[in-house]
Amino acid sequence: MLEQKINEFFGDADSTRFGTGWWSGILSAFLGFLSFGGVLCLHFPQLLSSPELRLHYPMHTMRLLIQCLIVGAIIFGIISSIKRKKKILALTGMLLAIAATALGGSSVQINDSFHGGPAIGLDWFLLDLFLMALIYVPLERLWPQYPQQGTFRKEWTLDVVYFMSTHLPLQILSFLVLLPATQATKYLGVPVLQQGIARLPWLLQFFLAVAVADVAEYFIHLALHKVPFLWRFHAIHHSSKALDWIAGSRSHFVDDTLVRGFILVPLMLGFSQAIIIAYLIFVTLHATWTHCNFGPNAKWIEQFLVMPRYHHWHHTSQKEGIDKNFAIHFPWIDRIFGTYYYPEEWPERYGLDGEEIAPSFLGQTIEPFTKRKRTP
Repeated sequence: MLEQKINEFFGDADSTRFGTGWWSGILSAFLGFLSFGGVLCLHFPQLLSSPELRLHYPMHTMRLLIQCLIVGAIIFGIISSIKRKKKILALTGMLLAIAATALGGSSVQINDSFHGGPAIGLDWFLLDLFLMALIYVPLERLWPQYPQQGTFRKEWTLDVVYFMSTHLPLQILSFLVLLPATQATKYLGVPVLQQGIARLPWLLQFFLAVAVADVAEYFIHLALHKVPFLWRFHAIHHSSKALDWIAGSRSHFVDDTLVRGFILVPLMLGFSQAIIIAYLIFVTLHATWTHCNFGPNAKWIEQFLVMPRYHHWHHTSQKEGIDKNFAIHFPWIDRIFGTYYYPEEWPERYGLDGEEIAPSFLGQTIEPFTKRKRTP
C-alpha cells in the first residue's frame, strides 16, 4: 500500500527513458535526501554518526561531498522541472537541498565533545546507500539481464527498509557492528596458526580467508535450507520475485546472525584483523553484485568466481534450481559437495515455491518465530 502511494505520488504516465527528465528528477530527490541527511549528521554527530567512523572522516572531503550533493540536487531538479510535466520529484530534491542549505549546509561546525553511548549510524547508511547506488544502478540500467525490470520494481520499498535495518542499531549485525567484533581475534586467535598465516603474502592470506569463509558459509547456508526451523528465517531472503542490487538486503536478523557468526569464528582463529576487515568489504561488494540484474558474463571468470547468473539460479523457484549453488564466492565448492547447477540460460522465475509469507517488514520479522512448517 505504501509503495503504491509513493509510486502514484512521484510517478506519472510519461516515458522514463533517459532524456525525459525522469532520471534527473530521481537524481535530484536522491541527492537532496543524502545532502539533508549529511547536514543532520553534522548537527547531531553524537546521536547520528557511527562511533567507529566519526574519528576517521576526512572532514574537508566530506564537507565538499555534501556541498556537491546540494548543488547536484538543485541542478538536476532544474533540468527535470524543465523537461517533465510532473514536477514532484524535482521539487522534492530541490526543497531538500534548500533545507540542507538553510540548516548551514556543509559549513556546520561540529562542537560536540564525544562520549560513549548508542548512536543511530545514519552516516554509514547514507554513505553506503550512495556508494552502492553509484556502483550498481548504472550497471543494471546499462546492461540489464531483464530490461523490463525497472529500478523501482515491485517491493522495492520493502528492500529499502531491509537495507536501512542493516545499517541502523535495530539490526545487530550491520557491517559496523561486526567491525568491532574483529577485536576478538586477540582472544580467539591461535597464535601458531596466526603467525604461520601472517608469513604468507597478503594476497594469499586474503584468498585463504575468502576460501575459509566460503566453506563455512556453505554449511550454514545448507543448514538454513535443510533444517525446517532455520528455513523459516532464510525463506524471507528467497521471497524476492525479482533480483537486483538491493534485493540481497532482504534478510531476517536471525539469518544474518547465524551466517556472520559461522563466517567470523573460523576467520578469527587464524587471520589478522586487517584481513578480516578486507574480507568484510569484499563480501559486501561481491554479494551485492551477485544479486544484480546484470546480464554480461565472462566465461573464463565464472569457473572460479560466482557471477550473477550463478547466484540467480540459487534464487529461482524452478524445481531444477532449488537447493543448488550454496557457495557465495567460489562455484567449485558446490562442485565438491554435489550442489552445482549452472545451465547456459537464466532463470525464468524467482521467489518461493508454493510458500506464502507476510508481505510487510514487521510481519516477516515476527512470523518465523510462530510459523510451524515449511510448505513442500
